[in-house]
Amino acid sequence: MGMTITEKILASHSGLKQVKPGNLVQANVDMALANDITAPLAIKVFEEIGKDRVFDREKIALVPDHFVPNKDIPSARQAKMMREFARRHDIKNYFEVGEMGIEHVILPEKGLVLPGDLVVGADSHTCTYGALGVFATGVGSTDLGVIMATGKVWLKVPPTIRCSFEGRLLPWVGGKDLILYLIGMLGVEGANYRALEFSGHAIKGLSMDSRFTMANMVIECGAKNGIFEADDITMRYLKGRSSREAIVVEDDPDADYERELFIDAGEITPQVAFPHSPDNVKPVHEAKDIALDQVFIGSCTNGRMEDLYQAAKVLKGRTVAKGVRLIVIPGSPMIYSEAIRKGIIETFIKAGATIGPPSCGPCLGGHLGVLAEGERCASTTNRNFIGRMGDPKSEVYLVNPAVAAASAILGRIGSPEEL
Repeated sequence: MGMTITEKILASHSGLKQVKPGNLVQANVDMALANDITAPLAIKVFEEIGKDRVFDREKIALVPDHFVPNKDIPSARQAKMMREFARRHDIKNYFEVGEMGIEHVILPEKGLVLPGDLVVGADSHTCTYGALGVFATGVGSTDLGVIMATGKVWLKVPPTIRCSFEGRLLPWVGGKDLILYLIGMLGVEGANYRALEFSGHAIKGLSMDSRFTMANMVIECGAKNGIFEADDITMRYLKGRSSREAIVVEDDPDADYERELFIDAGEITPQVAFPHSPDNVKPVHEAKDIALDQVFIGSCTNGRMEDLYQAAKVLKGRTVAKGVRLIVIPGSPMIYSEAIRKGIIETFIKAGATIGPPSCGPCLGGHLGVLAEGERCASTTNRNFIGRMGDPKSEVYLVNPAVAAASAILGRIGSPEEL
């Protein structure tokens, strides 16, 4: 019996010729990741183990991106602990304020993760790197502390659900809408500990930014990882980013899938995930008279260049509705700089937006745009649980960047087509 992409990567990193779902393997890690929230606990665990050095100073990435620039004294302490650990162990891939961006944006951008890699991170959205043909998954901080010492992780091989998106995408529809539609189909527990593998005609033409968005959100239906086969679009994205050689992994013709889903992408319109769950999904035209207080465009889900471009395309020559706060946060300094050069930042500012430093911002309800009681936000982020972006009595609606921009202009959730 053949293997899927996920099974092949796990087998190769475990020194095995063959694995199948349910097998428990000890795999070698190509990159271990933590941020300013999860790294401090991982560091404590590492130090309790008593090792003098990390397993490989070039295979650990530490990115302070959640509460930076530091919002208060406790967050400053956490960032300091991370900074001092990075200096003590000469961590090559430590990114300080000014060079850092959102962890799941800058690691691919800097060529630190490549097709065929096995990546683990103390953040649930580590699955983002699956867009590159990487096995990538989140782990707890305790696990990461051990991984930083050993370079190894225990994993159970997940069964794979193949998701084939066929057809031609409608205007204003992108990766965010495809993944929201899928999460709506499956439910938040519909892919528990499964690998979601994306394929089909609609996927082959999808940009890397949209692929990152889709892989990023597989955790919202419980998946262990999401993965795309690396193709010409992947290789064009990677060109010049790394001196390492990519290892393109393909399914075997007789690979065994737990099941296959066939979805007509041409029937999918812009989607909205209503409070308080990413699977509470409806088409945007069903979002009637939902007035907004805030719109957020950014995050590891939709803070990339294509996302900003789509939003600016809608906002150009228009103004944000009175009483609505539009917050835009580029995912990295490189994206921020390119958006300035292309006039996109100027478009945002003229429309009435405020621009934040590359970081997670208000996504987790911790910094730069927290919601008050009773407030509503249309957001390009990945989660809308109760209290996710602030007060437990606030509401978050998940949308793509074009819908977010249109909603900021309309003062309510709405489609770009309304403009």
